Amino acid sequence: MNLHTAIFLFFAGALGGAINAVAGGGSFVAFPALLFTGVPPVPANATNTLALWVGTTASGGAYREKLNIARRVMIPLVVTSVIGGLAGAFLLIKTPAQTFLRVLPWLLLGATLLFAFGKHLTGRISASISHDASNASVAGASIFELIVAVYGGYFGGGIGIMNLAMLAALGMTDIHAMNKLKVVLGGVINGVAAITFIITGAIVWPQAMVMTAGSLVGGYSSAHYAQKLPQAWVKAFVILVGTAMTIYFFILGYR
Repeated sequence: MNLHTAIFLFFAGALGGAINAVAGGGSFVAFPALLFTGVPPVPANATNTLALWVGTTASGGAYREKLNIARRVMIPLVVTSVIGGLAGAFLLIKTPAQTFLRVLPWLLLGATLLFAFGKHLTGRISASISHDASNASVAGASIFELIVAVYGGYFGGGIGIMNLAMLAALGMTDIHAMNKLKVVLGGVINGVAAITFIITGAIVWPQAMVMTAGSLVGGYSSAHYAQKLPQAWVKAFVILVGTAMTIYFFILGYR
C-alpha cells in the first residue's frame, strides 16, 4: 500500500465515519473505496466493518447525554443484536457477496422509505420505545433488530438507516436520541462481526489501520457538530444518504 492509497483510504474512512455518526451509511463510501484500491469484496467488507465500527463507537461519546432507554427495552435489543451479528458474519464467510448485492438495494430502498414515512404509516398504533413501552412493542422491535443485525453482520451498508427506520416506525421522534441508540446497537452488531472477521483472518490489516484512524476522526467530530443542527436538517440528510445508497447499489448489483 503506497502513500497515495493510504491518504485516499484515510479520507474515505473519515467521511464514512462522519456519515455513520450523523445518519448511517458510511459503508457507501468506505466499502467502494476499498474495492477501488484492489481489496477483494469479502476482505473489503470485513475490513470496512472493523474500521467503521471503531469510528461509530467513538461517535457514541458525543451523544452520551441523549439516551434514556429502559433496561427492559435495551437488553432484548442488545441480545438480538449479538445473535444476529454473529449469524450475519458467519453467513458472509460461507456465501458469495455478489448474491447479497442483488438483494441489498431493495433492503435500502425499504429502509429509506420506512424512515421517511414510518410515522405516517404507523399512525396512532405506533408505540414509543420508552419506559412504558408494551411487551408487544419490545418484542416487535427485537424481531426487527434481529433481522437488521443479521444483515449488518453480513454486509453492514445502511445498517444505521435501517435501525433509524425501525425506531421511527415504533414512535421515537428525537433524532439525536435515535442516533445514540442507533450507535449503541450498530456498535454491538459490528463489534461482534468484527471480532468474528479477526478470528477468521478476513481483515486486511494495513488498509484497516489507516481507515480506522480516519473513521475515528470523522466519527467523533461529526457526531458532536450534528447535535447543533436542526432535527429537520439531520432527518433530511438521513433520507438523502439512503436514497444515494439505494441508487448506487442498484447500479452495482444489476449492471
